[in-house]
Amino acid sequence: MRKLIGAVSQMISISEAEAKDFISICYRKSFPKKTLLSDDEQFINEVYFIESGIVRVKIIDFEGREHTTHFAIENQFIADYNAFLTGQKSRYQLEALENTEVIILPRKAIEWGYENLVEGEKLGRLIAEYYFTYLDTRIQHLYTLTPLQRYHLMSEIFPNIHDRVPQHMIASYLGITPIHLSRIKRGSIKI
Repeated sequence: MRKLIGAVSQMISISEAEAKDFISICYRKSFPKKTLLSDDEQFINEVYFIESGIVRVKIIDFEGREHTTHFAIENQFIADYNAFLTGQKSRYQLEALENTEVIILPRKAIEWGYENLVEGEKLGRLIAEYYFTYLDTRIQHLYTLTPLQRYHLMSEIFPNIHDRVPQHMIASYLGITPIHLSRIKRGSIKI
């Protein structure tokens, strides 16, 4: 739980007593490779903090095709935040792409944090702001950057992703075909 408290401490001031009480509501869980942390059409009542592993966020379109919308790696929070906040069923699936260790922050831990941590509301706001900024920037990049530029940016955001994630999922995340990704990797495509 030290990694979780370390991540929280980077965003807010938290006393040892607050940290102890907060983590007593959270719990650790392991997800084997290729299993779902959460599924679509479910109500979401928890947020995950990734201690080790990588998680893919995917959505299934009306024709049954999977689209990778996001990856989350160590020391990041992940959930279908929209479903978590609105109480509506999820549209996304969260899939462990490696054996993944997470700390689960159930809704009661989040609510406890808002009510009892001196800077609990600030923590919630900072996480929401980070996620909104990430998603807005991602949408902008899909429309304003070339696939090659998006490829290089993705490599900066997710170090070693090419060693951890199948290429068809990376292509999906970039909004290109696996063939186009192969050409980019061979260096036959220029900006």
